[in-house]
Amino acid sequence: MEAHARSPRDLFDGRPHYEIPLFQRPYVWNEEDQWAPLWDDVIRVAESYVAAKDAKTASLVPHHFLGAIVYESMPPVVGDVTRHNVIDGQQRMTTLQLLLDAVQQVFSERGHELMAESLEDLILNKNAAFKGKRERFKLWPSQADRHAFAHVMGHQGAWSGEHRLVEAHAFFRKEAEQWISGAPDSDGAIPQGNEELRVEALSSTLQNQLQIVAIDLTGHDDAQLIFETLNNRGTPLLKADLIKNWVFRRGETLKADVEKWSETYWADFDSTWWREEISQGRLNRSRIDSFLQYWLTMNLQEEVKAEQVFRAFADYAAPLMKDSDSANDFLSALRKDADTFQGFAQLDKATTAGRFYSRVIETMELAATTPVFLWLLSENNGVPDAQRRLGLDAIESWVIRRTLLRLTTKDVNKFMVALLKMLNGTDPASSGAKIKTYLSEQTADTRYWPSDEQLIEQLPEMKLYANIRQGRLLVILEAVEQYLRSQSPKYGAVGLPSGLEIEHIMPRGWRTHWDPAPKLQPEDAMQRDKYVNTIGNLTLVTKSLNGSLSNRPWTDPDSAPLKEGGRPGQGKRTILDDFNLLVLNKKIIDSHPTAWTDSDIIQRSKEMAVAIADVWPGPSTEVQ
Repeated sequence: MEAHARSPRDLFDGRPHYEIPLFQRPYVWNEEDQWAPLWDDVIRVAESYVAAKDAKTASLVPHHFLGAIVYESMPPVVGDVTRHNVIDGQQRMTTLQLLLDAVQQVFSERGHELMAESLEDLILNKNAAFKGKRERFKLWPSQADRHAFAHVMGHQGAWSGEHRLVEAHAFFRKEAEQWISGAPDSDGAIPQGNEELRVEALSSTLQNQLQIVAIDLTGHDDAQLIFETLNNRGTPLLKADLIKNWVFRRGETLKADVEKWSETYWADFDSTWWREEISQGRLNRSRIDSFLQYWLTMNLQEEVKAEQVFRAFADYAAPLMKDSDSANDFLSALRKDADTFQGFAQLDKATTAGRFYSRVIETMELAATTPVFLWLLSENNGVPDAQRRLGLDAIESWVIRRTLLRLTTKDVNKFMVALLKMLNGTDPASSGAKIKTYLSEQTADTRYWPSDEQLIEQLPEMKLYANIRQGRLLVILEAVEQYLRSQSPKYGAVGLPSGLEIEHIMPRGWRTHWDPAPKLQPEDAMQRDKYVNTIGNLTLVTKSLNGSLSNRPWTDPDSAPLKEGGRPGQGKRTILDDFNLLVLNKKIIDSHPTAWTDSDIIQRSKEMAVAIADVWPGPSTEVQ
C-alpha cells in the first residue's frame, strides 16, 4: 500500500470522485465535538498565515493534521473520473467538502471570484459529461446522506426538516462570513488583516495547509484485513509517551540526571491509574493525556486540542528547559500540579473545592472548567483559601444558574481560557475577587451570569424534569435541603441520608387520581403537565416510590379504596410523611393537610427559586 501526506489540493485536484459505500453509516459529526474544533484549527492556521504575511515569514505558517483516510482506487477509464472507494475516513472527507463549499460560497457572494473559483475546482468536476450526475461532485456520500448532500452542495434553496449535513454547511458558512468580514468574536477580538488578506489566508489554509495521511490499498489481496489492522490492533501510543520521550532526550542533551528525573518526576505517570482511560465527553482518553491537556491550557492560556498536546508541550517546555537547573524547576512544577490533579477525586465534599469538583466537573460534566480549577488549587500559584473559595463559589453559581435557566454552555471552553488570561499576572491574593468581578461583567448571551431577579422571575416557569438530567437536579435539591437545615438550629449540620431519589409531589400520572370531575380542559391539562415538572413540584425521598404509591391521591380518605402498592388506605401526603426527616418535605406536609394544587406548586416554585438564589449567590449588582 501507499501512504502519503496529502493536502486538500492534492486530494481533490483533477477529476477524482471519492465514493462512500452505501453500506457505511450515515454522517454523524456535530458542532460541539467536530465542526467547531475543526473551524478553530483552520482559523488558527489562517491567522498564522496573516501574521506571517505581515512579518514576511511565510515559511513559519504551520500545517494542521486532520487524520487519515483509507481508500481503494479503481482502474482508470478514459474520459471518466478517477474513482476511489473510501474505506475509512468518510466523516472527515465529507466534512472537508462541506467546509470547502461553504467558504467558496462566502467568497463568491463577497466578490472574491478568483479565490472562489480555486476552491470550486476542489468541489466539482465541471466537465459537461458529468453535469447532472453524481460524478460532478468530488465526493459522493453514503446512501442516507445523498439527497441532503446534493441539495446543500448544489445550493438549491431552503431545506425542509433537519439534517446534519445541512447544519454543518450552515455552521461553516456562518463562521466563514463572520471571520472574513472582520466581525469581532465573543471576546470582542477583531481578526487581523484586511478582508483581502483574510480571504487569501483562508483559501491557502484550506487548499494547502491542511494535511491528511492518504492510504491507498489498491491492488492488495485483502483491503479489509489492512483496514482492521490499522484500526483495531495494538495499543495506541499516548501523547504522554511522546512527551516522555521528548523530555528525556532533552535531559540527555542537557547532561541532566535523567535517572533521577525518572524516579522523582515521571515514574508515577507510567502507573495504571494515570494510563487508565476515562470518559471525556463522548471520548475515552487516558488520565495522563487529559491532565496534560488541561495543564497546558492553564499555562498557555489558550485552548489546546487533544491532538495538539505533544507539540504544544514541546513548544512550551523548550525555552523553560534551557539547562539542567531550569529543567528541574519545570518538571518539579509539573509534578506538583499532577499530584494536585490526582487528588481531585479524594477532595472532601464538605469543602468548597470538593463540592465544586463533585457538582461542576463530575455531575454537571463541565470538564472545561478544570484548567481554572487546577489554577486555583495549584501549589505553584499559592492562592489563599479565602480567595479560592470566593472564585470557586462564583464559577459554581455561574454554572448552576445557567444550567437551571437552560442557557447554552457551548462557549465554555473559550470562556475559561478568557478567564485564565484575565488571571495571568493577577496577584493570587485577589484572584477570587477578580474572578467574581470578571463573571459579573459579562454581557454576551453565551457568558452572562444570571442575576437574582432573572433567576427568581424565570425559574418558576421552567420545565426542569426531563429537560435537565436527574443527577443534576438531585444536586440542586440536596443543596437546597442542606441550606434549609442550616437555617434552623434544630437541624444543624447533620449530613444528608445516602441514596436520595427525586419524587414528584403531584405525580406525572395525575390524570389517574388527581383529576376529579369536572375534568380539566385540554389547555389547563397541558399547563398542569408543565407545572408537575417545575422545581416547585420536585422533592427528595429516601426510597424510590413505585407507580401505585407515587400516583396516590393526596389524602388518606381519597386513597382508602386503593389496595395496590402495599400501603392500603394511605395517601401521598402520609407516604411522604415517612420521609419527613427532610426539611423539604416537612413544610409541604405541615402546610398542606387537605390538598396539593397547581397554585401550591407555583408558590413553592417561587420559594425554591429564592432559596436557590441564596445557596448560589449571584453576580455583583454594582458591577452589573
